[in-house]
Amino acid sequence: MITSFSNSRIKYIRDLMLRSRARKKEGRFVAEGVKMFLEAPTGDVVEAYVTERLYTRLRYEKELPEKYLKCREKLKEVPYEVVGDEIFARISDTVSPQGVISIVQKKEYTLDEVLDSRKNALYVVLENLQDPGNLGTIMRTAEAAGVDSVILGANCVDMYNPKVVRSTMGAIYRMPFTYVENVREAIQVMREGGIKTYAATLSETAKAYDEYDYHPATAFVIGNEGNGLTEEAITRSGSQVYIPMEGEAESLNASMAAGILMYEAARQRRKPEIHRA
Repeated sequence: MITSFSNSRIKYIRDLMLRSRARKKEGRFVAEGVKMFLEAPTGDVVEAYVTERLYTRLRYEKELPEKYLKCREKLKEVPYEVVGDEIFARISDTVSPQGVISIVQKKEYTLDEVLDSRKNALYVVLENLQDPGNLGTIMRTAEAAGVDSVILGANCVDMYNPKVVRSTMGAIYRMPFTYVENVREAIQVMREGGIKTYAATLSETAKAYDEYDYHPATAFVIGNEGNGLTEEAITRSGSQVYIPMEGEAESLNASMAAGILMYEAARQRRKPEIHRA
């Protein structure tokens, strides 16, 4: 059992949690919580760390909630180490630690790999998105809305930031995504491949989001929380959409706006007879 904060494994976990560079070098990331442990593909879990308290419960208690029974079974399939409760609390990234941390192998995709050849594929492209909660929510919503993949500019927040990982609620394991050096060039590649791209803006020249037809292959381009999209990304996208708002609101949260657009596409696709030119 690990009982010292200076233990090399504890330092390793902290390094992966705090430093994007370490995550890139090791090709691994930290996923905290029972749900994130259970949903991680078993073959991708490098190792797990459980608190002494949770380990004792899993070992000796017969009447356990289903998620803990599943946790006990999964620990039989992956390497794990027991960590003292106080040490675990110090390395945890949450206010109320659930008692398990997973070290998971990263998945790497290229732009070509995430672009689907289907005629009605759906994408979200993100430029300069900075808030971990926004990115995690977009990933979670994208999965629920049937998006095929998420494409991020190099300046977006790190997908493997612990706060992003946690807020994806497991979608990070299932939703293909990739980072590109130049969002404008990626948009051009998509358009040349027959994908219609729509820049989310507040421009008066844009059309309301529900006036377009999203049955063909579609990509929504979402910008920075405070500054929106760059002019280059807007111009390269070709089409612009806006979300009508009442009252004094000037803009919507980036993840909220992305969710509205994704679900409009999903709604139209559930009703093939709906078509807007």
